[in-house]
Amino acid sequence: MADETFSADERAAMKELAAERRRAKGTKGAAKLEADRKAVDDAIAAMSDADRALAETIHEIIENVAPDLDPKTWYGMPAYAREGKVIVFFKPADKFKVRYAELGFNEFAALDDGPMWGTAFAVTSIGDEEVARIRDLVAKAAA
Repeated sequence: MADETFSADERAAMKELAAERRRAKGTKGAAKLEADRKAVDDAIAAMSDADRALAETIHEIIENVAPDLDPKTWYGMPAYAREGKVIVFFKPADKFKVRYAELGFNEFAALDDGPMWGTAFAVTSIGDEEVARIRDLVAKAAA
């Protein structure tokens, strides 16, 4: 019955989350940070060419704009956290067989802007304007 409740992609994401939690319990401090960095690098390397190009650019932006955020995987996706709480993540299009990749922000991101604000942004390509917008969003989210 459980197989009918969740799609194969959802089940795979849950398995990835369980592996991430096991990895987190098995390591601490600098070793954990290094293991998490490697997991992000591996997740990006495993993406399709189009998603990988976007993820690499976003990863570089986040590393430069918010170096205090810790890279980690979250449901198998590259994510960046503070004190274990994911602030920003990249959702590749091919992983979920959708039309576009997403740059997403969780509730811990400081993006509040009145009674309504965006928390996910479709990304199909990244040029100079998008780099500037991503830099601004990440800086605000990580503040």
